[in-house]
Formats: sequence, C-alpha cells, structure tokens
Amino acid sequence: MDTTPINWEALDALIIDFAKSEKLVEDSSFTTSSSPPSSPPSSSSPSSISSSSYHSRLIIRQIRRLLEAGDIDAAIDLLRSHAPFILEDHRLLFRLQKQRFIELLRRGTTEDRDCAINCLRNALAPCALDAYPEAYEEFKHVLLAFIYDKEDQTSPVASEWSERRRFDIAGLISTVLRAHLHAYDPVFSMTLIYLISIHKGFCFRQGISSPISDLTQRLLLEERDPPATSQESLYEAPPFDEVDIQALAHAVELTRQGAVDSLRFAKGDLFQAFQNELCRMRFDVTMLDELVREYCVYRGIVDSGLPSSSAGIQSPSKSMKVDQPGIGFCLSRGSSHEVDSGAGKHSDGEISISTNDNLGGSPGKNSELTSMQGMDVELRYACESTNNHEDCSTSGSHQSDNLRIPQRSKANVTAERSKRKRWRGRQDDICFTTGVSCNETSKELGTTAMVSNMCSSREQQASECLSLDVNNVEDKYEIVLGMKELTSKGMAAEVVEEVNAMDPNFFVQNPTLLFQLKQVEFLKLVTSGDHSSALRVACSHLGPLAASDQALLKPLKETLLALLQPNEDALGKGLPLHALATSLQVAIGRRLGIDEPQLMKIMRATLHTHNEWFKLQMCKDHFENLLKIDSLKDVTTPSLVAAATSKSNADSCSNGSSQVTVSSSTRMVEDGSSLTQVSSRDVVCDENAILKVMEFLALPRADAIHLLAQYNGNAETVIQQIFA
Repeated sequence: MDTTPINWEALDALIIDFAKSEKLVEDSSFTTSSSPPSSPPSSSSPSSISSSSYHSRLIIRQIRRLLEAGDIDAAIDLLRSHAPFILEDHRLLFRLQKQRFIELLRRGTTEDRDCAINCLRNALAPCALDAYPEAYEEFKHVLLAFIYDKEDQTSPVASEWSERRRFDIAGLISTVLRAHLHAYDPVFSMTLIYLISIHKGFCFRQGISSPISDLTQRLLLEERDPPATSQESLYEAPPFDEVDIQALAHAVELTRQGAVDSLRFAKGDLFQAFQNELCRMRFDVTMLDELVREYCVYRGIVDSGLPSSSAGIQSPSKSMKVDQPGIGFCLSRGSSHEVDSGAGKHSDGEISISTNDNLGGSPGKNSELTSMQGMDVELRYACESTNNHEDCSTSGSHQSDNLRIPQRSKANVTAERSKRKRWRGRQDDICFTTGVSCNETSKELGTTAMVSNMCSSREQQASECLSLDVNNVEDKYEIVLGMKELTSKGMAAEVVEEVNAMDPNFFVQNPTLLFQLKQVEFLKLVTSGDHSSALRVACSHLGPLAASDQALLKPLKETLLALLQPNEDALGKGLPLHALATSLQVAIGRRLGIDEPQLMKIMRATLHTHNEWFKLQMCKDHFENLLKIDSLKDVTTPSLVAAATSKSNADSCSNGSSQVTVSSSTRMVEDGSSLTQVSSRDVVCDENAILKVMEFLALPRADAIHLLAQYNGNAETVIQQIFA
C-alpha cells in the first residue's frame, strides 16, 4: 500500500495545541485558579478562550460522571451553578426529573420513597405538562415503577429501571452543554476521531483488514452520545442546502433526516453541526493521552521522565518519598549535596522539602505527590515493519552493544532538554472529582513545579559530566533527537559523521538516507558559493549512490541544476529538511531499539485511507481545512527528491468548491464547473443529478455517480429503474 506523505511539523503543532488545551503539560500561561464560565466565551484573547473552553469541559465531565453514577441532585446543583439554561429547557428538565424519580426509588428506603413521591408532585408532574407532546404519557408510564421491582426484567418499566438510562441522559446533557458553551474537544482529538471513523468505514466498505484495528477499536468506541434536538420554533427555519445535508450525513454517518436535525440544532451552521456530531463520538481518553505522551517523548516535545546515566539523576517519580503528617518528601540524587529548604537538611545526595504548614497541609491527609501522573512513561520497543522506504530491518539491528556513541556538545544537549515541557496529566480533574479543594490542588501542583525546577537545575549542573550511554533509554532518545535536530538545521556533514561513528554499517543499509543527506550538503555548499567542494561531494557520494540505484539518477540530475542558479537559496528550495529529519529519526531510532510511536502508525494509515475514500467519493472533503487535515498532507516535495523519497499521490484530492472527476484515475481538477465526468463512459454528470440520486436512494456519492454513468447521467431514469 502506498503511503501518504505527512507533514510531521503540522502534527507536532496540533499535538502541542492539544496538550496545552487539556493542560497535560506544565505551561506558564495556564492558571489553575481560573473559575469555570457559566456562559459561552465572548470575543477575547485566544488564551482566555482556550482556558474557558477547558474549564467548561471539566464541568461537563463532572456533570456527566454524576449523572452516570445516578447522583441527579448533585448534577442539577452543578447545572444550576454553571449552566442554568439547561434547567430552563423543560424537555431536558423533564428527563432529569424522571431519572431523579427512578434513582430515589432505586435506593429502596422509606425516606427515599417519600422523596420520590414529592418529586412526582412538585417537579415531574408540572414538567410533564409542557415538556413535549409525549411527555405526559411517559409520566403516567413511569408511575408503574411503584409497582414493578427493579429486578423484574419482564416488567413494562424494565427500560426505565435500566442503568443504561443514566448514560443516555448523561450523553444528551453533555451534547447540549458542549454546543451551548462552545466547549468542543481540541482540534487534534476531533481530527483523529474523524480520520479513524473514515478509516473504519473505508476498510469495511472495501472488505479489507485494517493494519491498526487493534488500536482503533480500543481508541474509538462504538457508542455515541444521543443527538440534541432543536426547540420547536427552529422547525420554521428555511430549508438547508442539499450539498450541506449530504456532506454532513456522509461525513459522520447520519441518515438524511439526522443530518437535517443536526443542522436545525446548529441553526444552519454546517461546521458547528459537524463539530457537534464529532463530539458525540466517544473515545478512550486515557488511551489517547498515552498515545499523545508517547509521541511527545519521541519527538522531543516533553521530557521522558526517565533517568539519564549521563546526569546521574533518578526519575523524580521513583525517588520521591512522602513524610506524614503534612506533605514532606525528599529526592534522592546521585551525588552528595546539601540543600536547605527551610525544613531540614539532608546529605548523601538527598534534597529535603517540607510543605507542612506553608502549603496548608494537614495531618491525616494522604497527599501522595509521588504518583505525579505522567512521570512514568511506558515505551514500546517492538520491531515492526513499516512502510518506510529505507531498509532498516537488518539482522541484529536492535542489538546496540556494538555501537559507539560520539560525545555530543554538553551545552547543546542541556539546551535541548531545557526546551522540553514536563508532562503532568489530567491532574486538574481532582478539583471536580474528589474532596480536595481547588486551592489545595493548586498548592500541590505548585510544589510539584518547584520540585521540577530543582530537577532541571540539577540536570544543568550534571551536564558538566555528560557521557551518553547507548544502553540507557534516556540517552537513546538524546541520540535520536540530537540527530533529528542537526538534520533540521541542515548540518548534513555533521550528521553523517556522527552516524558513521555510531554505526559504520548504517548507511550501507540505508543508502537513500545517505543520498538525501549528501544532497543537503551539496546544496549548502552551492548556496555558500563553494562549487568545487560541492562537486567533490557529488563525485564522491552522489554519483556512486545513483549508479547503484537507478531511481536516484533523476534527482541527481536535478540536484546538479542548482549549479546554474548560484544566487538562489538552493538548500531552502531543494529539500524538505523536516521530512528528512523525521525519516532519519525513525531509522536511527529503530537501529537503537526505539520503535516509532503508535500515533505515527495511526496517522499514516488513516491519512492514506482518507485520500482513498475521497477518491471513491470523487469529491473533496468539506471539512479537511477545519480539522487541519490539509495541513497534515501539505508536504511540498521538490522535484529533485521526488524520486528518492516516497512518491506522493499527485492525483489526490485538490482544494476547491467545484471539480471535474475522472473515474479512471480518480483525479479531481478544478475548472469552475459543477460537472463530474466519468471517463469510462464519457458521461458528464450534473452535480444536481448526483445530489438527487444520493437524496432519493440514500446512496454514497460514488454509488450515485456510477449509477448515473449507466443511465447517461439522467437522475429520473436512475430512480425509475430502481423503483420499477
């Protein structure tokens, strides 16, 4: 299967935005004391909007948990404080009060039974009168719960007793809250859900097995939250464009009526309706966080939290001790130092920090800061064959005993480490899910940050004795990330030198990578005006490599053309350095026994099927710009390296609102028309005819086009033949 080139820098940006939006990393721009908003954010700075959305999502998650646990009273109290508009909607209030009535009866005590009767009289009955037409019948039906036991699975109210009703009402309230508070998931999570959804649909439709099915099945859950319904007054909204209806229906697998209802709720806003539907899809948050962290560690975005042999520093999560009462702990160190924190001194490599009174800790509180979510990372080192074009599967490739690691600049390694953020996990949930107050949590997080700063200071001091160890996991990451950084800066000669020093056979097994690095070196010399040195590189390396691989001859010729334009920035125009850096990172990482992150495999597979799916649909994706999918695919591969790297799909979907589709090559060309040409029959299909067949027969776009091709593009004939 051909791979789709991916702009990993664009993915990095999405991942960083996700981590910051969910406060998964320590960031000075975040404040833990912000209060959740009770209304959608108005026009303000992006950071305040992001913070408001984050706190709104926290409130929604807590309300959801309370409803799923059957604590309706507590959920209503939170709604009254943060989203009173929900209780003003009698349709939603009726459902909440009906579930409250059931939960009171479920408890089984005489007191709760009396409370259930009061709920009927004072809350449920008044709501039933004006909630919705069927509400009064539902009210009378639920009265049977007084007679039939909750354990009776054959009773007329078995469905009312079912705990499944808790999850239904929780999902419905969450859907409405997200839309009204504009508390949508970060772009990356919506993008991933959308791509996985398309991937699963494509594999099912084509009857092929997914190479990432074990990941997608665990990550994207089957159930969805119930859809929100609009107020009756919105039913008088003007009809929606059929293009929007079909685009929404097929993007998120809705019926046509479901798409119309979704657009009604969004007041005709296609993109808001799309976001509402995407956020109805459920996914495993814990697994997503693990995938994101694994990727961030691999890409050098966050610190791994693993001990480094060079620094002689143990992981804080593994060396921290808790003293009771209060909050006291010490961090063991590899060398002997004394640090006075105001509470005592420890020698023999220990730092003692006491926060008993200063942080408001109280005896008897088990404040276990040692757990510090995110400090223990689980790395995968299984060697799996991927679709990379470099041959990295060599015998003994994961045995690093015979590798020699060159000493890197101590200052550079320290500077690179200092740029990385520290992972903190979803710790702010503690403000809403436990008895710990937000103030106490803020103080604990402040203590954690203080410890982190001490760790950073000690790492900088220890950098003076830096010595990378190829058998140390942390050092392996430093080696790989160092090579990536050098490549991104265009320092090809230094990269080749260090890789050869580490493993003389690496480029023998990966000649394409060596060719590309020598291209960078050649173009850099041309740009600097040193043509004689550039030609020596071409004669010594590029020529012999191209002679042994015919596919490299074309890029070699085009590389040499840079000599004709000495005044131009040949390096900047000639090679995508970030793409080359990622390819080298994956290859060297595998050589050291570090497998690429699972998230990279997911993105490769899903972006490929996204391309293939819209080739079948013979149209562009209406939502790829909203979800930054176009940015992820925007890899500008210059012609001189096109043959040396994975050949991009030049015939993939191009941007534009109207297009001509050629089915023989599934190529979309913008020409300003609204016609779709099926070349196998030379039949031109009008866009309105395609939409009419899709609407009346409830067919995917590709099937509608193929049917029209059989009947000369006549929609009426197609419909008549189907119903004949």
